[in-house]
Amino acid sequence: MTIHALSAGPRYPQKLEPPTDIWYTFRMNDSRYTRCLRLLLVAILLVGTLGCSHATQKTMTVTAYCGCKTCCKWTRGSWKFLKLNFWNRYYNGGPNKGQPYHGLTASGTKPRQYNPGLFSLNTLVRPWMIPPRLLVPSLIFSHPGTVAADTDYYPFGTILDIPGYGRGIVEDRGSAIKGPDRLDIYYRSHSRALQWGRQTVPVTIQKP
Repeated sequence: MTIHALSAGPRYPQKLEPPTDIWYTFRMNDSRYTRCLRLLLVAILLVGTLGCSHATQKTMTVTAYCGCKTCCKWTRGSWKFLKLNFWNRYYNGGPNKGQPYHGLTASGTKPRQYNPGLFSLNTLVRPWMIPPRLLVPSLIFSHPGTVAADTDYYPFGTILDIPGYGRGIVEDRGSAIKGPDRLDIYYRSHSRALQWGRQTVPVTIQKP
């Protein structure tokens, strides 16, 4: 019988290399990912709650106006100058009758129609608006439209989300816009304002 000599020296267990697949790594770090995901979700919910804490919804009657002489009650020239200064505009009605009309809102801003911007869902729905939004710098980025409201209820700076129009901001008043249930939205053209007409819609309100 042949006896084979065993190699001398202590014997150590063979070192095992950990698996390198991505699922093993994910399982090993699952608790870390879970904690990060939970913190992220809590932060999103907290920000959303804080941002919407002052938001309320109310059914309101919404009309529309533009900057024309019919909507804003102005006329060209003054009878003091026999209408020869036709390049100037004056109020022909209301408490400011006879005063120069500068086309600004009651808060001193220039009225603007709501613009959804180039990078918006509106661009996907209306792709023919891509060229003008690319060519006109003011149409690239989104901005709220001017809204006239009773500032006793909605101060300047109040954000309004109006279905069918978009986001607006209270920057103007109107002699016929009184009470908590009335709004007047701004359009660039009189035809668009007439097309809107008079609608009753649920409006989301965020006061400053």
